[in-house]
Amino acid sequence: MQTRAPHVVGRDREVTALTGALRRTRTGQGGAIFLTGEAGIGKSRLARYAAGQAYGEGIRVLKGRGTTIGPMVPFRPIAEALLGLFRGEPPDDSALGPYKPVLGTLIPEWHDHQSTTESVVVLAEAVLRLLASVARTTPCLLVLEDLHDADAETLAVIEYLTDNLEDQPVLLLATSRNEPGNALELIHRIVQRGAATPLELRRLTRPEVEQMTAACLESEQIPAELSDRLWTDSDGNPFVIEELLHGMVSSGLLVAGSTGWQVLGELKLPVPAAFVRSVAHRTDRLGPQGREVLSIAAVLGHRFPLSVVQRVTGTDDRQLLSHLHAGVAAQLVTPDEPAPDWYAFRHPLTADALLAQLTPGERAELSRRAADVIEDLHPGLTGDWCPLVAKLRFDAGSPAQAGLLFAEAGKRALTSGAAGSAVTLLDRAQRLLTDDARAEVLDSLLPALAETGEFERAFGFEKDLAELKDGPGKAKLHTRLARVAHQAGRFTYGVEQVRIARALLGPDAPDELTAQLDVTSAYLSLISPSSDRVESAASLARQAAEAAARASLPAVACEAWQLLGIIAREQDLDEANRCFDKARALADTHQMPIQHIYALVRLAGNDWLANGSTGTLERAHGEACRAGAITVAYSVNAIMALQLVLAGDYDEAAEQVESCLEATARLRFHSLTRYLLMVKATLAAHRGNRQETDEAVGKFEAVAKNGGAQEVPLCYGLARAFCALLEENHVLAMQELDLAEARESESPTPFHLSGSHGTRVLLAVLDGRFGWSDYEVLAKSSAAGMRWNRQFADLAHAVLLGRDGRYAEARQAFDSAQEAASLYPMARHLGLRLVAPEAEAWGDPVTWLRAAEEYFHQAGIPPVASACRGLLRQAGAPVQQRRTGTDQVPKQLRGHGVTVREFEVFVLLADRMGNKAIGTRLHISPRTVEKHVASLIAKTGQPDRESLSAYAAALSR
Repeated sequence: MQTRAPHVVGRDREVTALTGALRRTRTGQGGAIFLTGEAGIGKSRLARYAAGQAYGEGIRVLKGRGTTIGPMVPFRPIAEALLGLFRGEPPDDSALGPYKPVLGTLIPEWHDHQSTTESVVVLAEAVLRLLASVARTTPCLLVLEDLHDADAETLAVIEYLTDNLEDQPVLLLATSRNEPGNALELIHRIVQRGAATPLELRRLTRPEVEQMTAACLESEQIPAELSDRLWTDSDGNPFVIEELLHGMVSSGLLVAGSTGWQVLGELKLPVPAAFVRSVAHRTDRLGPQGREVLSIAAVLGHRFPLSVVQRVTGTDDRQLLSHLHAGVAAQLVTPDEPAPDWYAFRHPLTADALLAQLTPGERAELSRRAADVIEDLHPGLTGDWCPLVAKLRFDAGSPAQAGLLFAEAGKRALTSGAAGSAVTLLDRAQRLLTDDARAEVLDSLLPALAETGEFERAFGFEKDLAELKDGPGKAKLHTRLARVAHQAGRFTYGVEQVRIARALLGPDAPDELTAQLDVTSAYLSLISPSSDRVESAASLARQAAEAAARASLPAVACEAWQLLGIIAREQDLDEANRCFDKARALADTHQMPIQHIYALVRLAGNDWLANGSTGTLERAHGEACRAGAITVAYSVNAIMALQLVLAGDYDEAAEQVESCLEATARLRFHSLTRYLLMVKATLAAHRGNRQETDEAVGKFEAVAKNGGAQEVPLCYGLARAFCALLEENHVLAMQELDLAEARESESPTPFHLSGSHGTRVLLAVLDGRFGWSDYEVLAKSSAAGMRWNRQFADLAHAVLLGRDGRYAEARQAFDSAQEAASLYPMARHLGLRLVAPEAEAWGDPVTWLRAAEEYFHQAGIPPVASACRGLLRQAGAPVQQRRTGTDQVPKQLRGHGVTVREFEVFVLLADRMGNKAIGTRLHISPRTVEKHVASLIAKTGQPDRESLSAYAAALSR
């Protein structure tokens, strides 16, 4: 007879919440529910109930649970759940795009050795997209049990899913004990921000205990003595109730008679000894071999593989299955569906009770035997086996062997992108090992800590390094700390670590040790405050590349050549391309897919900078998507968005920017979010929208925080400066460009489009600040030859040539500028407006100004269109009258009869500008300005100019 409750008792509130959530999921409104409570309180029972309801309602159920053998294994619950999709017809992957290779980490069928390792957040997005794709045809219930046993990466994926399931027909149901730990902290955070529903299970009341007992015994009447004892000993825990009942029935203390259930003998047993005695009694009835089978299973964990148990015990198939069937009958174990050849204890407390019966010596011996068998059955200890054997070796009293295995498991976790789990495993390893073995573990632990952002914890290991003997191993660890310091932006600390490492290595250190040190030192040099930082970085990077080649360290060599290409880009694009080509060749030869893609994208970026073409970028984007390099793919998307802005495709650019921003914010790609906010500011500026420009720059500054981001010069030179130019405020534009140049000299940027080699050169030549010598210095740089910069640099060249009377050459330089500007309509017409006043002797200023006036009029940028009309009047050319634009005049001013031209004057009055300054800005005479001011005073009813200016300032706010 089964002493198990056939239905859920005392959980009406929870059942109502679950059924309601399933109903909403069917209508496309997903979400998350967390079931929490102590061990045995009924979390798994409710999860099974929800799964049964879902099956009955046509909802697809995917199930996984935290690691229950050995230490935590990265992503185990998620992988187990997703693999359920492949036991029948595999899911349609057409909508996953570049995210399919990312899922190869979890799904063996999709693993590709050419795919790259992405962040946990990117993997979480891939999981979300797969679930959403599956749920388009059939809503899904994702059940993840025992989060208290889950790894940090699984918890990160769960947090991401809870924040993004609301609009998907997917319900996440997760269970966890309410014990202090990472899982419970995460659940509290998620619940606090309203992203999930918490259901904390309480213990049963006495009436509910009686109701459950009656259901288990299938009897309406139960003995009062039994009720008292169960209430006292179980304390309302459903699992303990069932276990105690089963123990009483199987031991003959509780029997069924003609008049119902009767108690025979003394029921009183201490708890938890009562539960332990119950389990012990049942295992004793299985015989010595049966007890040994379950003891070995308990040593392995709450789940256990039959192949290992059989080899350790030496039983044949028939005997093993006989013992297992007896264990199932005794309600101790159950088949672990759908995993073949695996069984599980009915509850973790059962395994704990079995372990409590073993002496320390017995447990150590069983652990040793189990570890030996697993190593024999699974050479190399792939997957979960490595951390499991590490635990067994530790339990067997072999800390050194355990430490080496934990170290290996940690390195594997780090390679697969599971930095959080890597830190846990490597930290455990370094605590068990000493001397050189510990130093080798720290070599992996330090970069793992950097990956998880635990920089101070990494720096804290410096004192441990002092205890190690001097030599190459110690120098290597100081090199690691220097690299961590670079990632943390700690220049001074990093330089000191480099100094210590060099002192330890001495002058005759081998290439395999100096190569990584030199490339790390090169990165630190680039962020140093010294004036020769670029030259120093280039020298160190080249030194590293040569040493890495001699020592056959392709990864280091590839990194050095990538850095050399970035450094060379400003002075020589061809040299930069040669460096990137070397990096790509190394990556291809040594099968380093992510390095190959980085080199490919940088080559494509150079092509875009040089020629304005995006074909190679599109091809690089396709390759990044195929390899699952999501970060790189979004980087290319961001560059393409900027190209759309520069090319004047503003509507398409706006769509792409918003789409990318939504994704990068969700994926926490902070550097890409900064770049896209810069693009958004540039988009608003090139449309002449001051308010949106300032708002986007404000958002950028909020994300950049410390102001040291490489996009800062672009915010000044590519966004704000152009906004000022489209307001016809050339003084402000030059100020913004000066700020961009100052910021770029403080912190060199790889972007080169901030105006220092283009727009600023032209404006400085036009206002007389730059002459031939200044122009020639800047024109020699590689950045001046980049297509966007070249259009302005060539115009500056034309102006200088024209001033020297070299008219044919000026015209030739102008034609070169127009060819470069053919991709950029706004910049081309702005250039025409800027150089027209200088070109009377060698160009066709009237034609240029008419083209520019038409463009800016159609673009809805009145200040530049008005300036063009003013210059045409000054040239004595007929000017087309523009009667449109009244919609730009505020309604209250239109009611006073204020004209478009008067409104242009009115706007400038807000800044308390004089007649001459306003006339210069609008290309009209000061007398005309005075007439407009007088008309505005009369129309608005203001007493004087001062009051009119105050009114204008108030209205503009």
